[in-house]
Amino acid sequence: MTWVLLAVVGLATVGLLVLGVLAMRVWVNVRGLARQVDAASRALASAAEELSASAAAR
Repeated sequence: MTWVLLAVVGLATVGLLVLGVLAMRVWVNVRGLARQVDAASRALASAAEELSASAAAR
């Protein structure tokens, strides 16, 4: 009976480790996506500024 308890605790620990690894992968991907969104919004703001400046020059 003791080995069953150890097996259950071991499986639970492995399951938590897997969830932790997956959570870290999600966190890293979210940070990368946030950087891409920031770069895209800056590019759009710059393009809008250029468009506004060229429209004002006409």
